[in-house]
Amino acid sequence: MAKIDEEALAEAYNRALALEKVGDIDAAVKAYEEVLALDPEDHGGAAVRIAALGRGETPPKAPDAYVETLFDQHAEAFEDILVEQLGYAVPMMVRQRLQALGLGPFRRMLDLGCGTGLTGGTLRDMVGDITGIDISENMVELAHEKDLYETLYVAEVEDFLEDNDEEAFDLITATDVLPYLGALEPLFFGASENMVPGGIFAFSSETLSAEDGRAYIVGPHQRFLHSEAYIRERLQQTGFEIIEIDDINVRMQDGEPSPGHLVIARLKG
Repeated sequence: MAKIDEEALAEAYNRALALEKVGDIDAAVKAYEEVLALDPEDHGGAAVRIAALGRGETPPKAPDAYVETLFDQHAEAFEDILVEQLGYAVPMMVRQRLQALGLGPFRRMLDLGCGTGLTGGTLRDMVGDITGIDISENMVELAHEKDLYETLYVAEVEDFLEDNDEEAFDLITATDVLPYLGALEPLFFGASENMVPGGIFAFSSETLSAEDGRAYIVGPHQRFLHSEAYIRERLQQTGFEIIEIDDINVRMQDGEPSPGHLVIARLKG
């Protein structure tokens, strides 16, 4: 990989952020394009920032280097930020819905985007064996210290699902994964390929209003929003039947709730 000119990159990135802040969108986009030219792997997420400003093509997902950098940087403070400051309670919602629906106990769970182990810890007593995957090595190290998972991998979710040849799972969770993915076919197809017939797939999304008419966009906080219709359609196409879709508040962002969905689906057998 060619050496990145860190100084030029920082200058262009800070300039882009400043221009975005004062509302000069054209100049901000130009500066983000400079960032991309200096760092094609896009550790700073310039591509999703351009899309969030309503310009350029919406990328099919957030760049791996960006997601990895973002979570590596925030690993130590992650739970405090997410749970205490942003009011994130999706893992507990998953547990409540699985119990209310009389689903489980489960034999083998795959926790996609496991982070520091919030979902694994919440569901630990309902599952015999848990495998966790996260793109951030720092996150996986913190999860490992908690001793919640039988197996942990540092990997990108879609790559893992494509390459995995382990025994199939009867529960797959993906809490707070969809905001980093636009197109959902690789995730849903990958989940179906790694699951026993009748297996349960539980995940959260942040919602794009039906009036918008698009399948997904990058929202103002550089996170992907998905329409409910798109989620339903893609699940159906990849062999799942929907047990329920609940309206939830995923987190607080700048004091405002982030509307989302909690989806529980079953792989048709």
